[in-house]
Amino acid sequence: MSVKELDISVVIPLLNEAESLPELHAWLVRIMQQNAYTYEIIFVDDGSTDNSWEVIKALKAENPAVRGASFLRNYGKSAALAIGFERARGRVVITMDADLQDSPDEIPELYQLIVVENYDLISGWKKKRYDPLSKTIPTRLFNSATRLLTGIKLHDFNCGLKAYKHKVVKNVELYGEMHRYIPVLAKWSGFKKIGEKVVQHRARQYGVTKFGLERFVNGFLDLLSVTFITRFRKKPMHFFGLLGTLSFLAGFGITLWLGLEKHFGLNTREVVEQPLFYLSIAALIIGTQLFLAGFLAEMVVIHTNRRNEYKIEEQI
Repeated sequence: MSVKELDISVVIPLLNEAESLPELHAWLVRIMQQNAYTYEIIFVDDGSTDNSWEVIKALKAENPAVRGASFLRNYGKSAALAIGFERARGRVVITMDADLQDSPDEIPELYQLIVVENYDLISGWKKKRYDPLSKTIPTRLFNSATRLLTGIKLHDFNCGLKAYKHKVVKNVELYGEMHRYIPVLAKWSGFKKIGEKVVQHRARQYGVTKFGLERFVNGFLDLLSVTFITRFRKKPMHFFGLLGTLSFLAGFGITLWLGLEKHFGLNTREVVEQPLFYLSIAALIIGTQLFLAGFLAEMVVIHTNRRNEYKIEEQI
């Protein structure tokens, strides 16, 4: 079956969601049939310890459009999405969580936004959430920081319900915990038409949440990482060199000032007795180290095989 024969691929990463899978599958099938979509549903079991995989195999026996992959252990949501994206064959790829908090009823409008309005990516925005304050407040802070650092004006980067053009998921490389930043990675890859849609957020019906507060700490660290990678991956000297130069100039300026003060008798204290002297020495050393770090990073980038790996959409 070729890509053109499928309208939609639904990619669903999951961990211990056996109870919700039959209901979610039935709901998805109903939406697909109502809209006459050709489709596939790709379940990626991220090392579940319940009988989620057995449920998926039973659904496959019932519906040939169901596909699945099961990890030997828990690798994380990014890994599960990466496998789903690799296997997706639909013109539009929809991602959603398996806990029934994302509504399949949103799929037709998401599909229209991609196909008719030609968006590259549509991210869901759970404007009204059914989560405790311990989750919603850190989420708002996280989204605000992401908007500020990336320049992408989305309200809910971490919403699992998203829609993509097929070529977007084939050109975005996921690793670590970068699933939160797919819009950032997509923009860096050259996909500029990114929008959002207000989507329904439903209360969890089965099981418990798989995410703790540590995800917000990890999310912030990943934000710094993805910001650096997308801006300076092929030009690390622009980052390290700039910081190193500023630090070195600050240290040099302080040292020069202290020397001139001593020379013209504006300060009777010995230069080495002043705290600013040691601060200037530290700034000079740090500046030199940062500059060298940038130089070494440039040498690594120059000699990597992926230095000139650019994505070409078409060629003749």
